[in-house]
Amino acid sequence: MRALPPAARVCIVCAVLAAAGCVWPAVTAPGTPWLTFGLLAVVCAGCELAGRRSPGAGSFFAVLLAAALLLPPAAAALVAVPGALVGRVEHRPYATRRVWHAAQLALAVRAAAEVAVRLGGPHRTPDFPYALLPALAAALVFCLVVTVLEGLVLAAAERVRLRVAWRGLARSVAPHIVHGLAGLMMAVLWSSPFGPLAALFVLLPMYISSWVFAQYHRERAAHRATIRALVQAVDIKDQYTRGHSERVGQASAMIAGELGMDGDRLEALRFAGILHDVGKLGVPTRLLRKDGPLTPDERRVIELHPEYGHEMVRGIGFLGEARAAILHHHERLDGSGYPYGLSGQQIPEFARVVAIADAFDAMTSTRSYRRARPVDAALTELQRCAGTQFDPRMVQAFVRALAQHGWRPAVTADEPDARPLGPVPQARAGASPAASAADRERLG
Repeated sequence: MRALPPAARVCIVCAVLAAAGCVWPAVTAPGTPWLTFGLLAVVCAGCELAGRRSPGAGSFFAVLLAAALLLPPAAAALVAVPGALVGRVEHRPYATRRVWHAAQLALAVRAAAEVAVRLGGPHRTPDFPYALLPALAAALVFCLVVTVLEGLVLAAAERVRLRVAWRGLARSVAPHIVHGLAGLMMAVLWSSPFGPLAALFVLLPMYISSWVFAQYHRERAAHRATIRALVQAVDIKDQYTRGHSERVGQASAMIAGELGMDGDRLEALRFAGILHDVGKLGVPTRLLRKDGPLTPDERRVIELHPEYGHEMVRGIGFLGEARAAILHHHERLDGSGYPYGLSGQQIPEFARVVAIADAFDAMTSTRSYRRARPVDAALTELQRCAGTQFDPRMVQAFVRALAQHGWRPAVTADEPDARPLGPVPQARAGASPAASAADRERLG
């Protein structure tokens, strides 16, 4: 608690006191069905413990919503406490987070049970389909209370705006409705001649789906770790362009969004932007860090980096179309690019996007030999080269995306206080935007 801001401590203390008031009647008032309470509390705690061994595997929300349909409101709220106190906590302070989680769930279950009671649901034997409305209402109220309390403590602890803290509310409605329906099925079976054992079978598909979902997130986390490791290796070798890869990934995603891509394709294109220069790991460091112009032989060596990169990522299946972008992001629409001199629609769509993002960031980032261009000047240069070097449709998509979202060019060299000063003179007529001042920039 001492590590938390005072506002967060006040929020937690108030929640704990309110939760204690919610569950106290279950302890003092007669008539609490302790056997049903005990069984549900054990099941809930078991789901939480399963979540500690395999994150995402627990299905305790369905158990809590079943308790809201089977027990008096105070007893239903108390069911949440033991499981929350033994549940998984990822960050310090562990004890405080567990107590907060218990209070949060107790308040949410109490509110859900009260709503269900007022709509004629529990705590008598649930009767399907008449209990469907109380169950759905209870799930919605449970979702609302959990999200509001989570947003309040987040706003108090992290000093973020409530609007930002609560922006996940809409996304959490559907999962809670699913848990509400599962809770209704549990409650109906629990009160049927089949008894509590049959009700537990409802948790099996919930557990399997949660486990699959957790595996999916682990796989995505492994993908991100792979990308991060490759990018860090490039940054260590070529500090000259530190941060360039992430910004190219961001700009590529902006173009993709404007072109109507979403989901996995947008993510793959962002990966393409981030990894477009991974082939530099195969280029001698002395060439990447050389001061002054490159010789023709040195240029030819550096021009191999797209092929090196493609070979490095050939076996990474989740990259999909991104691999073609890594190989072809230096091709030009007029066929004068490398490594294969492709032209027009022969150039893969992802490669045409990454080429624009790469050139834009090269122009709007400060280098040791020149200052960054303003965004407007960089866009003018992109539009000038549209049709010869860049796909005009994608250039216009990037212009629209920047008009809507803006851009903050970052320093990537050794002048942290540098500011954009204006256009950069071209090294030669018709040179690439990324080729405006030195061989290294010509080669990406």
